Formats: sequence, C-alpha cells, structure tokens
Amino acid sequence: MRVQTTIEIFDYWNRIRGAADAPLKSQVEPSAVPHLLQSLFILETRDGGDIVFRLAGTRICDFFGRDLRGERFSSLWAHGQHADIERTAMGVMDHAMPALFNTTGYSTVGHQASFEIIMMPLRSSDGACDRLLGAIAPKAPASWLEIVPLEFLALDRSRLLPEKFSNATPAELRSINEVVAAKGIGFGQAMRRMVSQLLSAEAR
Repeated sequence: MRVQTTIEIFDYWNRIRGAADAPLKSQVEPSAVPHLLQSLFILETRDGGDIVFRLAGTRICDFFGRDLRGERFSSLWAHGQHADIERTAMGVMDHAMPALFNTTGYSTVGHQASFEIIMMPLRSSDGACDRLLGAIAPKAPASWLEIVPLEFLALDRSRLLPEKFSNATPAELRSINEVVAAKGIGFGQAMRRMVSQLLSAEAR
C-alpha cells in the first residue's frame, strides 16, 4: 500500500474495529475523515446478489464522468473481469478480510493511470457483513484525470490485508489471483489457505 488515501482509510477502519474483525457500519463517522470523503465509496448487496454503489465520493464520480450511485461496481471494470471482481467483493464480506487492488485506469482517448483501490468489510447491527467501505486513489497526479473520464479499470494485482498478521513479510502475502490460478480453487478456499499461511508465518 503506497497511496496516502488508502493508508489513512485503512488505519481509520482498523481503529474503529478494535478487536473485532470488522466494525459496525454505524461506527463510521464521516466527520472523522473529512479530507478523504471525496475518494471514498460504500458498496452494498442488492436483492439478486448485485453489488452496487450506495455512495461514491465526488472525486470518484469525476474520474468516471458520472454519478455512480446505484451502479454495479463491476461495471467499472474491463470486460472479462466483472465476475472476478464481484466474487472478490463478496469474499471480502463473507470472510471479513479487506483487500487491496492495484489497477490501471484507461480513459476514453487512450490515457492510462495507476490506482490503488481498497475494500474493507462493514457489519450491520445484526452482525452480518453486508457492506464495503472503500477508496479509489491514483498513485500519482495526472492532470488529464480532471478533464477526460475513465472508460474502465483493469485489475493488475489483488491481495489480502490481514493486519492482525502483521509479522508476515510482503513476499508471504500472495495475491488472491495467484492462489486461485495456481490451485484451481474457489475464492473461499483460497482465503482459508492464505490465512493458514499467515498464521504459520506468525508462529515462526
């Protein structure tokens, strides 16, 4: 994680969750992170399983040249990646473990820029993880982002962010896609294997 926006919102999420694996959505106070709001989003699951934007900061909407409220999260991504993105988002909620994406955004006229996207689970009062708090931030300034809208995002790499296992080295934090591709297994099984690896690293 290299972008200040994603670092700060991840730190905030960790503070409010305390010893829990994920905070309650009622614990999120916009007034605690006013300088980050334009880069934040909240996703929710609709009937039928679609994961859509409940809220999207003004800067994110400006990146894509439209209001994203109610739009499917997967619609921002390259064709062929929609299903993987939806499965990853569901996995973050199902397993209450945040994920970081390294992505490339492509404009309608061929520009490109690198982004970090973080997604972190939120719980309802009944205990279910049914929303995601996230942020989208460019890795470096690009003046064209204020003028030319992005057409789509392409996923370069994704990985889990198990903060409680902080003694694991970056090399040990294998990407979600690497585990799934290498073993031919589903997201849930991949998550369990990665957690097992991290626990082993913690014990060493």
